[in-house]
Amino acid sequence: MELDRHGAELLFQVLTEREETNSVAIASNESFAGWTKTFTDPRLCAAIVDRLTFGGNIIETGTDSYRLAHTHQKTFATATN
Repeated sequence: MELDRHGAELLFQVLTEREETNSVAIASNESFAGWTKTFTDPRLCAAIVDRLTFGGNIIETGTDSYRLAHTHQKTFATATN
């Protein structure tokens, strides 16, 4: 989903204001390199990634989708019954 410049600036502002006081959790199926598809301004994209990663914890769970694997299991179970 592409975010226009105004939306990206608002998100950056929220992240900046929360940085000192609260935690932020974000989940994405896209690597940071692919975030330029969402945040089309490269400098703003870099600033958002910088805000999120500075002093944060990055948890990579792999590239396989839980939902897709669950659907495949369900489909396989139905087909074998």
